[in-house]
Amino acid sequence: MAHVFITGTTDGLGLAAARLLIEQGHTVTGHARNERRAEQLRERCPEMDTVLVADLSSRKQTVDLAEQANAGAPFDAVIHNAGIGYRERAKITTEDGHAHVLAVNVLAPYILTCLMRRPERLVYLSSGMHQGGRGDTRDLDWERRPWNGAQAYSDSKLYDATLAFAVARLWPDVLSNSLEPGWVPTKMGGPGAPDDITQAHITQAWLAVSEDPEAKVSGRYFYHRQEVPPSPAALDVGFQDDLLATLEELTSVPFPRS
Repeated sequence: MAHVFITGTTDGLGLAAARLLIEQGHTVTGHARNERRAEQLRERCPEMDTVLVADLSSRKQTVDLAEQANAGAPFDAVIHNAGIGYRERAKITTEDGHAHVLAVNVLAPYILTCLMRRPERLVYLSSGMHQGGRGDTRDLDWERRPWNGAQAYSDSKLYDATLAFAVARLWPDVLSNSLEPGWVPTKMGGPGAPDDITQAHITQAWLAVSEDPEAKVSGRYFYHRQEVPPSPAALDVGFQDDLLATLEELTSVPFPRS
């Protein structure tokens, strides 16, 4: 049985994936943005092994989260599930001066990937909207472009898939994949989302623990446990390297290539 860490488990797909993995007999460590939400999560899912607390919009708290995670037993898999949606009508700037969507959706999983002990498997949640993402590392923080919440989200999900594929290429001892759960009626997706909510959490859990040969791959992109083609930009090695260099510059956290 595996020990899995999932970010953003207080509700939605993160909580659903955690419950599924626990039902299957795995051990799950969850994550909440603050202590109030952590306590709510403990009440909703008392079978969860531990709940770690950090606001992923904060670089300091994200670094602290990596330290918390490293203080316990090693994880077999990490699911980078936490994310901000596309409905921010104006740019929100974090305490570190970054766009909120970029900080939570991209900088946080990058920092955790770099600083946590390397698991056997890494899973990064993307979105079908990543296909409309901008394959360009200039102005990731929206300092020169007029704000567009949907584009910022699409960009961030492209960066998540690109990060997954860069990790797969540079860390051959780790299975690193990305997926889209579908447009489902979660708090992020909204009540009118048309996809099947009962299927949306299954692929990330499957990639994290399954012994199926189809799940024990790396550098792939999935939808409902089926491999599908990602944006060509995410597969571009030059763009992957540019993104890693830019994320290192923005976070002051170097990517460990060896």
